[in-house]
Amino acid sequence: MKTIDLDGYRIATVDEGAGDVLLLVHGFPLDHTMWLEQVADLKADYRVVAPDLRGFGNNVEATEPLTMDQHADDLARLLDQLDIDSPVHFCGLSMGGYVAWEFWRRHRDRVRSLLLCDTRAGDDTAEAAEGRLAMAERVLNEGNAFAVDAMLPKLVAPRELNETPRELNETSSVAQRLRQMIEKTSPASIASAQRGMAQRIDAQALLSDIDVPTLVVVGEHDAITTAAEMRDIAQAIPRSTFVEIPAAGHMAPLEEPAAVNRALREFLARA
Repeated sequence: MKTIDLDGYRIATVDEGAGDVLLLVHGFPLDHTMWLEQVADLKADYRVVAPDLRGFGNNVEATEPLTMDQHADDLARLLDQLDIDSPVHFCGLSMGGYVAWEFWRRHRDRVRSLLLCDTRAGDDTAEAAEGRLAMAERVLNEGNAFAVDAMLPKLVAPRELNETPRELNETSSVAQRLRQMIEKTSPASIASAQRGMAQRIDAQALLSDIDVPTLVVVGEHDAITTAAEMRDIAQAIPRSTFVEIPAAGHMAPLEEPAAVNRALREFLARA
């Protein structure tokens, strides 16, 4: 990985391949390794940039709220430091999708297309925001072990929790890979991200103004951002394509990488 200085904060990022730029933005509370299958496949035809967002992965922990506009501006500065001045294909999953709305709002001249995986456009309900703040406090007091057990059943389709190991650079199940990513994330960063997501904007009013090609991808069994909810997002975006990934849950790119990679490739060939 490269480490890029952004005005005093250092961001770790994968930067592989050549050609049009595909920016892959991970979900919460994960890191760039959720995209390993996409990087391995798509770097043959695209320049694939997959950073660890501020506070996650190989970066130092964050103690202030990690807002979506902060992430969006970090990514714009990262592109500057990588000498990428042409518009990029911006792909975000879950929290990465929340960052995508802010990136579009703040840096739309840098967006060639949007690829939105298992995410939502609306802001939190009062109950959901309270739940985020409660988790922030609990994880700071107790550590992140409880967060792993609470989140895993929601992140993957039920079959993944009992899956036999599959091969990808290391032998581990999807659920085990997710567990390792979450356990690696510091409690301070988990709390900071929860507080930042609780503050995010309602992006639904933006959807009809998005004028770039947009791919909306969702796992068939996503229990967090359902297929019906994401289909509504696609219907509100004028130039959108909707793809439902059979057998996958919220982590469709990790659970069914071949199907997701195929959808990405077919979309990028036209975008």
